[in-house]
Amino acid sequence: MVRRMKGRQRRDAIFEIVRRRGFVVVEVLAEHFNVSTQTIRRDIQQLCDANLLVRHHGGAGLPSSIVKIDYAAKRVACLAEKEAIAEAVASYLPDNVSLFLSIGTTTEMVARALLKRHRLKIITNNLHAAEILHAEAEFDVSVAGGTIRPHNGGIVGPQATQFVEQHRADYAIIGIGAVETDGTLLDFYPDEVSVAQAMMRNGRQVLLVADHTKFSRTATVAQGSLTDVSVLFTDNAPPAPVAGLLEQSGIEIVLCPAQRL
Repeated sequence: MVRRMKGRQRRDAIFEIVRRRGFVVVEVLAEHFNVSTQTIRRDIQQLCDANLLVRHHGGAGLPSSIVKIDYAAKRVACLAEKEAIAEAVASYLPDNVSLFLSIGTTTEMVARALLKRHRLKIITNNLHAAEILHAEAEFDVSVAGGTIRPHNGGIVGPQATQFVEQHRADYAIIGIGAVETDGTLLDFYPDEVSVAQAMMRNGRQVLLVADHTKFSRTATVAQGSLTDVSVLFTDNAPPAPVAGLLEQSGIEIVLCPAQRL
Protein backbone atom coordinates (compact mmCIF):
# COMPACT_ATOMS: atom_id res chain seq x y z
CA MET A 1 0.00 0.00 0.00
CA VAL A 2 1.29 3.49 -0.84
CA ARG A 3 0.47 6.88 0.60
CA ARG A 4 -2.57 8.60 -0.88
CA MET A 5 -1.89 10.47 -4.09
CA LYS A 6 -3.64 13.20 -5.98
CA GLY A 7 -5.64 12.09 -8.98
CA ARG A 8 -3.06 12.95 -11.64
CA GLN A 9 -0.22 11.35 -9.70
CA ARG A 10 -2.28 8.22 -9.11
CA ARG A 11 -3.25 7.92 -12.78
CA ASP A 12 0.39 8.29 -13.82
CA ALA A 13 1.29 5.56 -11.33
CA ILE A 14 -1.53 3.31 -12.57
CA PHE A 15 -0.35 3.68 -16.14
CA GLU A 16 3.23 2.79 -15.14
CA ILE A 17 2.06 -0.34 -13.27
CA VAL A 18 -0.04 -1.50 -16.23
CA ARG A 19 2.78 -0.70 -18.66
CA ARG A 20 5.11 -2.90 -16.62
CA ARG A 21 2.71 -5.77 -15.96
CA GLY A 22 0.53 -5.72 -19.06
CA PHE A 23 -2.72 -6.13 -17.10
CA VAL A 24 -3.84 -5.25 -13.54
CA VAL A 25 -7.09 -5.94 -11.68
CA VAL A 26 -9.17 -3.05 -10.30
CA GLU A 27 -9.32 -4.50 -6.77
CA VAL A 28 -5.54 -4.91 -6.65
CA LEU A 29 -5.05 -1.28 -7.67
CA ALA A 30 -7.60 -0.08 -5.12
CA GLU A 31 -5.80 -1.93 -2.32
CA HIS A 32 -2.41 -0.69 -3.49
CA PHE A 33 -3.46 2.99 -3.61
CA ASN A 34 -5.78 2.76 -0.57
CA VAL A 35 -8.78 4.12 -2.46
CA SER A 36 -12.15 2.73 -3.48
CA THR A 37 -12.69 0.57 -6.53
CA GLN A 38 -14.98 3.31 -7.87
CA THR A 39 -12.08 5.78 -7.74
CA ILE A 40 -9.83 3.35 -9.62
CA ARG A 41 -12.52 2.75 -12.25
CA ARG A 42 -12.81 6.51 -12.80
CA ASP A 43 -9.03 6.75 -13.12
CA ILE A 44 -8.98 3.90 -15.61
CA GLN A 45 -11.79 5.48 -17.62
CA GLN A 46 -9.81 8.72 -17.92
CA LEU A 47 -6.75 6.78 -19.06
CA CYS A 48 -8.90 4.89 -21.56
CA ASP A 49 -10.39 8.16 -22.83
CA ALA A 50 -6.81 9.28 -23.48
CA ASN A 51 -6.18 6.01 -25.40
CA LEU A 52 -3.50 5.01 -22.91
CA LEU A 53 -5.27 1.93 -21.52
CA VAL A 54 -8.11 -0.39 -22.42
CA ARG A 55 -10.70 -1.81 -20.00
CA HIS A 56 -11.66 -5.46 -19.88
CA HIS A 57 -12.63 -8.21 -17.43
CA GLY A 58 -12.35 -6.31 -14.19
CA GLY A 59 -9.12 -4.51 -14.91
CA ALA A 60 -7.06 -2.53 -17.36
CA GLY A 61 -4.44 -3.43 -19.93
CA LEU A 62 -2.33 -1.88 -22.62
CA PRO A 63 -4.01 -1.07 -25.94
CA SER A 64 -3.00 -3.46 -28.69
CA SER A 65 -4.57 -4.58 -31.91
CA ILE A 66 -3.55 -8.19 -31.24
CA VAL A 67 -4.50 -8.64 -27.58
CA LYS A 68 -7.73 -10.62 -27.36
CA ILE A 69 -10.11 -10.17 -24.43
CA ASP A 70 -10.00 -13.83 -23.36
CA TYR A 71 -6.23 -13.85 -23.41
CA ALA A 72 -6.12 -10.66 -21.35
CA ALA A 73 -8.45 -12.27 -18.82
CA LYS A 74 -6.13 -15.27 -18.58
CA ARG A 75 -3.28 -12.91 -17.72
CA VAL A 76 -5.10 -12.02 -14.49
CA ALA A 77 -4.72 -15.51 -13.03
CA CYS A 78 -1.67 -15.64 -10.74
CA LEU A 79 -0.41 -12.36 -12.14
CA ALA A 80 1.97 -11.62 -9.27
CA GLU A 81 3.27 -15.19 -9.35
CA LYS A 82 3.94 -15.02 -13.09
CA GLU A 83 5.72 -11.71 -12.72
CA ALA A 84 7.94 -13.12 -9.96
CA ILE A 85 8.82 -16.09 -12.16
CA ALA A 86 9.56 -13.80 -15.10
CA GLU A 87 11.86 -11.58 -13.05
CA ALA A 88 13.73 -14.64 -11.77
CA VAL A 89 14.25 -15.95 -15.29
CA ALA A 90 15.53 -12.58 -16.50
CA SER A 91 17.96 -12.44 -13.57
CA TYR A 92 19.10 -16.01 -14.22
CA LEU A 93 19.99 -15.42 -17.87
CA PRO A 94 23.27 -13.78 -18.86
CA ASP A 95 23.54 -11.17 -21.59
CA ASN A 96 24.59 -12.04 -25.14
CA VAL A 97 22.82 -15.42 -25.39
CA SER A 98 20.27 -16.98 -27.72
CA LEU A 99 16.92 -18.34 -26.61
CA PHE A 100 13.64 -19.85 -27.71
CA LEU A 101 10.47 -18.42 -26.16
CA SER A 102 7.25 -20.44 -26.36
CA ILE A 103 3.57 -19.49 -26.26
CA GLY A 104 1.87 -18.52 -23.00
CA THR A 105 0.99 -15.77 -20.56
CA THR A 106 3.97 -16.58 -18.33
CA THR A 107 6.41 -16.49 -21.23
CA GLU A 108 4.89 -13.17 -22.26
CA MET A 109 5.71 -11.87 -18.79
CA VAL A 110 9.23 -13.22 -19.28
CA ALA A 111 9.46 -11.19 -22.49
CA ARG A 112 8.73 -8.00 -20.54
CA ALA A 113 11.32 -8.87 -17.91
CA LEU A 114 13.94 -9.62 -20.58
CA LEU A 115 14.00 -5.93 -21.54
CA LYS A 116 16.59 -5.49 -18.76
CA ARG A 117 19.03 -7.83 -20.54
CA HIS A 118 21.40 -6.94 -23.40
CA ARG A 119 22.28 -8.37 -26.82
CA LEU A 120 19.83 -11.27 -26.94
CA LYS A 121 18.95 -13.41 -29.95
CA ILE A 122 15.33 -14.52 -29.54
CA ILE A 123 13.45 -17.09 -31.63
CA THR A 124 9.76 -17.24 -30.81
CA ASN A 125 6.32 -18.29 -32.00
CA ASN A 126 4.71 -16.01 -29.41
CA LEU A 127 3.36 -12.99 -31.26
CA HIS A 128 2.65 -11.08 -28.04
CA ALA A 129 6.23 -11.60 -26.87
CA ALA A 130 7.60 -10.54 -30.25
CA GLU A 131 5.59 -7.33 -30.07
CA ILE A 132 7.17 -6.54 -26.70
CA LEU A 133 10.73 -7.44 -27.70
CA HIS A 134 11.15 -6.30 -31.29
CA ALA A 135 11.55 -2.58 -30.52
CA GLU A 136 14.61 -3.17 -28.32
CA ALA A 137 17.55 -2.18 -30.51
CA GLU A 138 19.95 -4.62 -28.81
CA PHE A 139 17.73 -7.63 -29.52
CA ASP A 140 17.65 -9.76 -32.64
CA VAL A 141 14.10 -11.16 -32.74
CA SER A 142 13.08 -13.90 -35.20
CA VAL A 143 9.43 -14.92 -35.47
CA ALA A 144 8.26 -18.27 -36.81
CA GLY A 145 5.97 -18.38 -39.81
CA GLY A 146 2.73 -20.31 -39.81
CA THR A 147 -0.86 -19.96 -38.64
CA ILE A 148 -1.69 -17.45 -35.88
CA ARG A 149 -4.00 -18.86 -33.23
CA PRO A 150 -6.57 -16.13 -32.46
CA HIS A 151 -7.04 -17.03 -28.79
CA ASN A 152 -3.43 -16.51 -27.69
CA GLY A 153 -1.34 -15.07 -30.52
CA GLY A 154 0.64 -18.28 -30.89
CA ILE A 155 2.09 -19.17 -34.29
CA VAL A 156 1.73 -22.88 -35.04
CA GLY A 157 1.78 -25.44 -37.83
CA PRO A 158 4.44 -27.40 -39.75
CA GLN A 159 6.10 -24.24 -40.99
CA ALA A 160 6.56 -22.95 -37.43
CA THR A 161 7.98 -26.29 -36.25
CA GLN A 162 10.36 -26.46 -39.21
CA PHE A 163 11.53 -22.90 -38.53
CA VAL A 164 12.42 -23.80 -34.95
CA GLU A 165 14.21 -26.98 -36.05
CA GLN A 166 16.55 -24.84 -38.16
CA HIS A 167 17.95 -23.17 -35.05
CA ARG A 168 19.94 -24.06 -31.95
CA ALA A 169 19.73 -21.81 -28.91
CA ASP A 170 21.46 -21.55 -25.57
CA TYR A 171 18.15 -21.65 -23.72
CA ALA A 172 14.57 -22.74 -24.39
CA ILE A 173 12.07 -20.94 -22.15
CA ILE A 174 8.93 -23.05 -22.13
CA GLY A 175 5.46 -22.60 -20.65
CA ILE A 176 3.14 -25.51 -19.89
CA GLY A 177 -0.53 -26.23 -19.24
CA ALA A 178 -0.11 -28.82 -16.48
CA VAL A 179 2.45 -30.99 -14.69
CA GLU A 180 1.37 -34.43 -13.46
CA THR A 181 2.76 -35.99 -10.29
CA ASP A 182 4.88 -38.43 -12.35
CA GLY A 183 6.54 -35.45 -14.07
CA THR A 184 4.65 -35.61 -17.35
CA LEU A 185 4.33 -32.18 -18.97
CA LEU A 186 0.91 -31.62 -20.53
CA ASP A 187 -0.74 -28.98 -22.67
CA PHE A 188 -3.96 -28.55 -24.61
CA TYR A 189 -3.26 -28.25 -28.35
CA PRO A 190 -1.12 -30.67 -30.40
CA ASP A 191 0.04 -27.99 -32.85
CA GLU A 192 1.28 -25.78 -29.99
CA VAL A 193 2.96 -28.76 -28.33
CA SER A 194 4.81 -29.66 -31.55
CA VAL A 195 6.53 -26.27 -31.69
CA ALA A 196 7.37 -26.34 -27.96
CA GLN A 197 8.85 -29.83 -28.34
CA ALA A 198 11.07 -28.58 -31.17
CA MET A 199 12.28 -25.78 -28.90
CA MET A 200 13.05 -28.26 -26.12
CA ARG A 201 15.00 -30.49 -28.52
CA ASN A 202 17.06 -27.60 -29.83
CA GLY A 203 17.71 -25.66 -26.63
CA ARG A 204 20.97 -26.43 -24.83
CA GLN A 205 19.19 -25.76 -21.54
CA VAL A 206 15.42 -25.96 -21.02
CA LEU A 207 13.93 -23.49 -18.53
CA LEU A 208 10.36 -24.44 -17.56
CA VAL A 209 8.17 -21.64 -16.18
CA ALA A 210 5.14 -22.90 -14.24
CA ASP A 211 3.20 -21.28 -11.42
CA HIS A 212 1.86 -23.45 -8.59
CA THR A 213 -1.57 -23.95 -10.21
CA LYS A 214 -0.01 -26.03 -13.01
CA PHE A 215 0.64 -28.82 -10.49
CA SER A 216 -3.07 -29.24 -9.70
CA ARG A 217 -4.38 -29.14 -13.29
CA THR A 218 -4.53 -31.66 -16.07
CA ALA A 219 -4.49 -31.51 -19.86
CA THR A 220 -4.63 -34.03 -22.70
CA VAL A 221 -1.51 -33.62 -24.86
CA ALA A 222 1.85 -34.91 -23.61
CA GLN A 223 4.67 -32.44 -24.29
CA GLY A 224 7.47 -34.23 -22.48
CA SER A 225 8.76 -34.90 -18.99
CA LEU A 226 10.31 -32.92 -16.18
CA THR A 227 13.41 -35.01 -16.82
CA ASP A 228 13.76 -33.09 -20.12
CA VAL A 229 14.08 -29.84 -18.15
CA SER A 230 17.28 -28.17 -16.89
CA VAL A 231 15.70 -25.68 -14.47
CA LEU A 232 12.16 -25.28 -13.10
CA PHE A 233 11.02 -21.77 -12.16
CA THR A 234 7.94 -21.76 -9.94
CA ASP A 235 6.48 -19.59 -7.20
CA ASN A 236 5.88 -22.30 -4.61
CA ALA A 237 7.35 -25.66 -3.66
CA PRO A 238 5.89 -28.35 -5.94
CA PRO A 239 4.05 -31.42 -4.57
CA ALA A 240 6.21 -34.05 -2.85
CA PRO A 241 6.25 -36.54 -5.78
CA VAL A 242 7.37 -33.82 -8.18
CA ALA A 243 9.95 -32.48 -5.72
CA GLY A 244 11.30 -36.00 -5.31
CA LEU A 245 11.62 -36.46 -9.06
CA LEU A 246 13.43 -33.13 -9.39
CA GLU A 247 15.90 -34.11 -6.69
CA GLN A 248 16.42 -37.62 -8.08
CA SER A 249 17.03 -36.25 -11.58
CA GLY A 250 19.32 -33.45 -10.44
CA ILE A 251 17.05 -30.76 -11.88
CA GLU A 252 17.54 -27.29 -10.45
CA ILE A 253 14.49 -25.57 -8.99
CA VAL A 254 14.29 -21.82 -8.56
CA LEU A 255 11.54 -20.71 -6.17
CA CYS A 256 10.15 -17.26 -6.96
CA PRO A 257 7.83 -16.03 -4.18
CA ALA A 258 5.22 -13.61 -5.50
CA GLN A 259 5.69 -9.93 -4.76
CA ARG A 260 2.49 -7.86 -4.61
CA LEU A 261 2.20 -4.33 -6.00
